[in-house]
Amino acid sequence: MSRNDAELGSLSLLGNQNTRYPDRYAPEILEAFDNKHPGNDYFVKFVCPEFTSLCPMTGQPDFATIVIRYIPGVKMVESKSLKLYLFSFRNHGDFHEDCVNIIMKDLIALMAPKYIEVFGEFTPRGGIAIHPFANYGQAGTEFETLARKRLFEHDCQ
Repeated sequence: MSRNDAELGSLSLLGNQNTRYPDRYAPEILEAFDNKHPGNDYFVKFVCPEFTSLCPMTGQPDFATIVIRYIPGVKMVESKSLKLYLFSFRNHGDFHEDCVNIIMKDLIALMAPKYIEVFGEFTPRGGIAIHPFANYGQAGTEFETLARKRLFEHDCQ
């Protein structure tokens, strides 16, 4: 069940040897491809241990590991475009909580997943670590129920 040229035609970044790294927040760089298994419910997980953004007040860099988990619907995010998109935050000034919610909303707009969650494990600054978590499940489905459950239990020890 390999992919044909028509299925891969919309992907412009994967395999491109002339990749340009964005110097500003760039949601338009995200690319998606068809999920060949939309009838299966399964998780896809991305871990980005080198995420950086800027404090909107001081301009100082903030560092984090961003973890994205989603259950795809019809579309899936292409990983190189996701890498470049996350890289585009390096000059973006926003609070940690905003970055996590922006990432989630951009991915929802791109691929309309059944379920998605984004977790940011930011490196402590000033002696405090911030770990925002945002999630979403399609309204009126079991994934909406899953989202509420995972939200309320995401950090229970």
